[in-house]
Amino acid sequence: MSPPADDEGVVRVTSSLRIPLSELQFRFGPSGGPGGQHANKVNTRVELRFDVAGSPALGPNQRARLIERIGPELRVVVDDERSQIRNRQLAVERFRERMAAGLHIEKPRRPTHPSRGAKERRLTAKRQQSERKRSRRPDIED
Repeated sequence: MSPPADDEGVVRVTSSLRIPLSELQFRFGPSGGPGGQHANKVNTRVELRFDVAGSPALGPNQRARLIERIGPELRVVVDDERSQIRNRQLAVERFRERMAAGLHIEKPRRPTHPSRGAKERRLTAKRQQSERKRSRRPDIED
């Protein structure tokens, strides 16, 4: 797994987009579910919030695309591990993945046509299959 944050305190989302860690808001709370005393007294659940609409790190096109696909705020909640530090790392990594997916632009599909050889092979295969099935039929004489 690649490190989610650089030494400068930024999260590298794509090659051209870096989000400062200061723009990410972290909240910590107790994890739900079983776990006894440890789960009841330790705040290991991490909630990461990022204001897409108000972020100065995003360009206008990036902001518009993210608001359309993700919404005005991105929220990531992680309580997979027993360690708050590990959950925080996972939250930053999932944030990075969701941001990158939201910014991804699909390549437009170029319509193609089957080649002449492909059409001929398909028709030859159909003729062979038809002949094979015809040869299995019993001869009916009038």
